[in-house]
Amino acid sequence: MSKLPKENKFLDLSDYGRPAAKIIANALKNSFVTPIHLTIGFIVSGLIAIYCMLQSYFWFAALFLILKSILDAADGELARMNQKPSYIGRYLDSVSDIILNALFFIAIWYITESSIWMGVLAFLGLQLQGTLYNYYYVILRNKFDGDTTSRVFEAHSPIALGNENQKHVNVLFGLYNFLYGTFDLIIYQLDKNADKGTIIPNWLMTLVSTCGLGFQLLIIACMLVLKLEKYIFSFFLVYSLMIFVFIGIRKLLNSDYYKTQTN
Repeated sequence: MSKLPKENKFLDLSDYGRPAAKIIANALKNSFVTPIHLTIGFIVSGLIAIYCMLQSYFWFAALFLILKSILDAADGELARMNQKPSYIGRYLDSVSDIILNALFFIAIWYITESSIWMGVLAFLGLQLQGTLYNYYYVILRNKFDGDTTSRVFEAHSPIALGNENQKHVNVLFGLYNFLYGTFDLIIYQLDKNADKGTIIPNWLMTLVSTCGLGFQLLIIACMLVLKLEKYIFSFFLVYSLMIFVFIGIRKLLNSDYYKTQTN
């Protein structure tokens, strides 16, 4: 099952690793390798990237950040190829992402000797950006019968699928809710009606995809290679303002939609 039907797909700037991810998943679909193995692979790749940052091997850090994005896409791609959706895989993926993001920013704080508070605010901004992207994307996936292991509202632990262990699903859901719940609530409060009215247009989703984790890691990789590591925190702090711009555009489009419907 694809994340979105073909006719509703948009240019996702955060998903540049998808072609390579499909090659990897296709090569492994009949092997013993599972999506969880690929999730572990992207965790290892992220940890290697952190080590390279700390050693000032910025080119290698950039390569492993991009590899992390590719493997992050490959785990879900393999699950869809084998028609084995998994809540365990979905929550493990997300929990691993936010922990790695925190470690990336700790490493950047260490090598740049920046203010710890600036690092914390930049991290919070990065997570809110990613939450907005995921919020809009999941709304589309639910509207068009795409991949539904992600839900618009993660209010309670889902029923385990297939051979999944319900206790494992519950534990990972609890971790997910603890780590992401506040970010989800903030974005929801900022745009409660995103799932109502007009469909979010493809061009807006392309713009919002610059808030996706893949694109964020690409930005970090480029800034490391260009020796602009001291400006990474500043960039994500300033770019967080785009959250309000994107939400404002979506609300304006929705307002125009309702005006058309009532005329």
